Order: sequence, then C-alpha cells, then structure tokens
Amino acid sequence: MNTRSSRVTCDLSVSVDGYSAGLHQTEQRPFGDDAGDGWGSRLHAWMFETPEQRQSELDRLATTGAFIMGRNMFGPVRGGWDRQWKGWWGDDPPYHAPVYVLTHHPRDPQPMEGGTTFHFVTDGIESALRQALEAAGDRNVSIHGGATTINQYLAAQLIDELRLHIVPCTLGAGTRLFDGVPPLNLEQVESRATHSVTHVTYRVLP
Repeated sequence: MNTRSSRVTCDLSVSVDGYSAGLHQTEQRPFGDDAGDGWGSRLHAWMFETPEQRQSELDRLATTGAFIMGRNMFGPVRGGWDRQWKGWWGDDPPYHAPVYVLTHHPRDPQPMEGGTTFHFVTDGIESALRQALEAAGDRNVSIHGGATTINQYLAAQLIDELRLHIVPCTLGAGTRLFDGVPPLNLEQVESRATHSVTHVTYRVLP
C-alpha cells in the first residue's frame, strides 16, 4: 500500500459484462453502439436520475485534485491535432482541476473555464501520474477513464482504489475493464445498490 496521504482512484461505469463503452465511438455517440445516444448512455443515465445523485457525483469530483484520462475519452480526434478539439464537456468542464490527457501527439495545454486545464502528456502513464500527484497535493488523483487507460494503470499496480458503478445491462462487445490485466487482489470496502446501478468500492491490495 502507498504511504501518501492522497490516493490514486478510478471511477468507472460498466455493464454487467464489464464493458465501459460499445463499439464504434463517434462524436455523436461518445459511448459507441448499444450504449444509447450521446450523453443519454445507458451506462451513465444513473448519474442524472435525481438531483441528489447528481450532487453526489459533483461532490466526489470536488475531492479530487487532478485527473488522468486517455485520448479516446478526451475526444474522437485521431492522429495529429489538426482540429482544436476541447473535449466533450463544453467550455466549463466538470473537473475544475488539472486533467492530464495521454497522447502520442504533443499539444499545448488547453485552459478552460472553471479552473480546468487539459495537459497533454506524451511520455507515458507514469509521467502523467507524477504530474497529477504533484498538482493534486494532498487530494486524490482520479484515473478517470476510459477502461483501456484504467487497465494500463491496474496492470502497472498504480491504482489504490477501484470504484465501479455496475449498470444492469450487457453490451456484448466494446471496451472492457480488466482486459490484459494480471490477476488482482481486491478488498471490498463499500457497496450500495439502487434499482438502476450498484456502486462497489474495492481497495487494490499488493
């Protein structure tokens, strides 16, 4: 276990069969086939069911000092940055903290409203984590997705806490959590169920 006061966590909505997105992601369908249209995704509808649930998710974001995401989560643009894409979230993303985007293509930082700045990291997952931990101070760092990025951090044993939001549907194909990850030792520390989602928190043991 780490001796830092901050924790490296991840939050991910998944189907019962472990997928965080369907196939064929597009700008119009960020979560691909079989996951609903746009942000009406079946995998994320639970976040917006009640004002209390929405506030709970915002409160969770507020406890996080920095975020890491893969380029695929940041947007649909591929290859070089020939388009100044600023993310799916509009001019005021919900993060309000530094966000480190993993990419193979350099790009200058993108400041946004509300305190979010997207930083583009080209030298790997450990470099992104070092920068995020320094920026976060004593607050947590969230490996925010998608599943491919989370799998890389799990395989490298760099995540302390895994928070899954399991939605009662199956996708059958797409991007799947734990693909390519060696066996893990997990300790369940919390669980809570509603009619639309089951929240489970695991501590990742050495």
